[in-house]
Amino acid sequence: MNPVLGINTGFAVNRYAEPEDWTRIVGEELGLKRVQLTADMLNPSLPGPILRRYIKRINKCCARQGISITSTFTGGFTRVNHFAHPDPEIRAYWIEWFKRFADITVDLGAQSMGSHFGILTIHDDADPKRRERRTADNVRGWHTVGKYAKKKGLDFLSWETMSIRREHAATISTARKLQKQVNHKGPIPFKMVLDLDHGDWSSKNPADLDPYAWIAAFAKETAFIHLKQTRNDSSGHGPFTAKNNKRGHIRPAKVLAALNKAGAGDIELIFEHSFKERQPADSTVIPVLKESVAYWRPMVKA
Repeated sequence: MNPVLGINTGFAVNRYAEPEDWTRIVGEELGLKRVQLTADMLNPSLPGPILRRYIKRINKCCARQGISITSTFTGGFTRVNHFAHPDPEIRAYWIEWFKRFADITVDLGAQSMGSHFGILTIHDDADPKRRERRTADNVRGWHTVGKYAKKKGLDFLSWETMSIRREHAATISTARKLQKQVNHKGPIPFKMVLDLDHGDWSSKNPADLDPYAWIAAFAKETAFIHLKQTRNDSSGHGPFTAKNNKRGHIRPAKVLAALNKAGAGDIELIFEHSFKERQPADSTVIPVLKESVAYWRPMVKA
């Protein structure tokens, strides 16, 4: 097993829009080398000239700081239905959107692109037949994008386990079923992203809210883990501060031991923290991120 630390750019959205700023924070202040860039930082819907200009600028800044964008991912503002939308024209729009996202991913030098799998409407989720049909639409959409991603040279696509049924894969059993389904005759490998704060609170199976049970179940199929401090009575994107760590149950040594026991391969442990536009949170982003990195650094050097 070869775990490495990285960071998702969710912390920078609308705070540090300029590549010179967020790459300096990652490289100089946090001392990290790997970045998962979210579409909220560079949306594929932007005009081509703007995308090309920013890709060039980001690559230059990353080279200056000695950091690499190893993956791209959807973000808070692109957390919508995608290929599970009831309207076929909207599903078709998102297929083209993800193809452009794959182009951006390759131009940034990353090896993979990812997202949540797709979100069902309440109406579709409530009807078993519609749910089955939308899930099939979803898988077909990902296979279409996967063919394009493979042709562009990406190594794999990734999808994230979620927190409620209509978001897909909110329980261990449904995540296992979906992972098999999307990889069946898939054009490119589909790997998982485990979020240690996700899981269906309505589940009657205690394992579905146990991050270590998720690791035991899927470590071998996981490319990334989204790190945040979590506890049984609340959810969020909490950083690893001293206050949060007292009540939280994510421990670096325990996570690494679970990954090792489950036979995980190379895996990126990605800080995925988001902060409300409220004080004092908005003014303490960088110190809090530093505290999170310091909490993990003794156990993961890379």
